[in-house]
Amino acid sequence: MSLASLGTPAPVARQGSQPMAPAAAPLPHERRDAVLRRHAVSVRGSGPRTLLFAHGFGCDQTLWREVAPAFEADHRVVLFDHVGAGGSDSAAYGARHAALGGYAEDLLELCQALALERVCFVGHSVSTMMGLLAGITSPHVFERQIWIAPSPCFVDHPPDYHGGFALAEIAGLVELIERNELRWPEFLAPMVMQNAERPELADELHRSFCRMAPGVAREFARISFMSDHRALLPLLQQPTLVLQCSADPLAPPSVGEYLERKLPRGRQRRLDAAGHCPHVSHPREVIAAITAELALWRAEDA
Repeated sequence: MSLASLGTPAPVARQGSQPMAPAAAPLPHERRDAVLRRHAVSVRGSGPRTLLFAHGFGCDQTLWREVAPAFEADHRVVLFDHVGAGGSDSAAYGARHAALGGYAEDLLELCQALALERVCFVGHSVSTMMGLLAGITSPHVFERQIWIAPSPCFVDHPPDYHGGFALAEIAGLVELIERNELRWPEFLAPMVMQNAERPELADELHRSFCRMAPGVAREFARISFMSDHRALLPLLQQPTLVLQCSADPLAPPSVGEYLERKLPRGRQRRLDAAGHCPHVSHPREVIAAITAELALWRAEDA
């Protein structure tokens, strides 16, 4: 079954209950180079473990610039752009990107191209669900996951789930972006970033939104905000740290609590940071949280 058409995957055995699948064969050089160019991949640092950073809707790898370098001394750090974002090859955007499973396929192909081992996936916002899909279908690829401001579903499903928005609100936001009205970045950037006393943060996110090709923005918004991956959460077996902001307009505290309950090996850590992009607004706090998780990972190896 391909990731792009993933509905409900077959159950995945818990780690330790059976041998993990071997890593995929290395890609031929030409295909490897094409994958790296397509995603504008940057690899820095060195070490026995790898951190793979994945950005969210309307962003690109540059928004990790205050966080990723902190780990280059003893980790291999991989940054990339989703197709249609940043310095990626927008010509590679196609039918497979009509669902988050297509982006998860991109993740797995990127890991194969770089022959990554001992990977901790660090995702922001919608990319966390790409990590979910990749982690379910290829459980040998990631040893650990760290999710920053995640949401498996932005829409409320009372009485059991509070995602933060009524369906009509999310539909209205998606429609605004689909109509390609120029004001949508002006509306969305300050709401997402918060921290009104630092307007330069929202200005940066606004510019990032405006760099997206209109067609990509429309489709990516639809699958980002209208998808529901709640049913898949129990199938993820990697240890997963959820970094939940204290006041996030897109992912309220109830979402972090829900994820902690539904992920078999999930833990929540509440950040003091406000907004939906703490790696941009409060990088030191995010670095501290990731550092603590990596220390736990090392201790488990001892």
